[in-house]
Amino acid sequence: MLSALKLLPPLLLLLYPHCRRGVVSSPAEDSAARTGRGEHGDPGHEETHQDSYSTFASEFFESRYLTDGEGISLSASPGYPFPTAPPVDPFAKIKVNDCGVTKGCFRYGKPGCDAETCDYFLSYRRIGADVEFELSADTDGWVAVGFSSDKKMGGDDVMGCVHDDNGRVRIHHFYNVGQWAKEIKRNPARDEEGIFENNRVTCRFKRPVYVPREETLVDLHLSWYYLFAWGPAIQGSITRHDIDSPPVSDHMVSINNYEDVFMPSAAYQTFSSPFCLLLIVALTFYLLMGTP
Repeated sequence: MLSALKLLPPLLLLLYPHCRRGVVSSPAEDSAARTGRGEHGDPGHEETHQDSYSTFASEFFESRYLTDGEGISLSASPGYPFPTAPPVDPFAKIKVNDCGVTKGCFRYGKPGCDAETCDYFLSYRRIGADVEFELSADTDGWVAVGFSSDKKMGGDDVMGCVHDDNGRVRIHHFYNVGQWAKEIKRNPARDEEGIFENNRVTCRFKRPVYVPREETLVDLHLSWYYLFAWGPAIQGSITRHDIDSPPVSDHMVSINNYEDVFMPSAAYQTFSSPFCLLLIVALTFYLLMGTP
């Protein structure tokens, strides 16, 4: 309504000369006005003021209602924006500098690896009544964490991030029945984020600390062994994990205790063993000294 009222004055100014002629002038007068002659052949005056008036009115309308005081079109001004699509927030990279300080982390792979280079990475932190998890693994299929009362697979509450054929990463809830992961319809995850990039599945989600008592859900305020697994997926369905014996936390994890734990992958475990190091030293000494 307000914009319509603003348009009314210039429209009246533009229409006024035509309305005036239509009301008080006769055809003869209109003809005389066009030819520049009076009714009795007297020289008339040219109606240059009509053109000037129209030009003035149009310029006034443009300067007053289509532009601001600096000559900038209002259609491009902040007050009159064109509708645009809402911005899409990119996936925030996982920060490892916070590990052991404001969140707990588990890293599996090469020594010194981070969330983008570890074979497997997990972080957790408590936010009010929720726990936020971040998972990442070197795979094009799925990455998961399981909460177990022992270090064995079976009877475990599992949260998994699965990369489907459409390029999306979705959060799923599973329950380990023996060596088989059964998907559970009831999913406690919220604020889900996920991305597949550089052949890595990465995700972030929150889950309530306390949940109604149920076999397939555990309360995270209690301590659990964490099972770490990842592997390929077929048409959005998970398949067997990449390695036969996925890593497991060597102790029960509390969400209130932020630690930064590194677990060397199999390729680095051999050389990190004290016995193997001693053997390598002995062999080196033997080769350098030679045989008698």
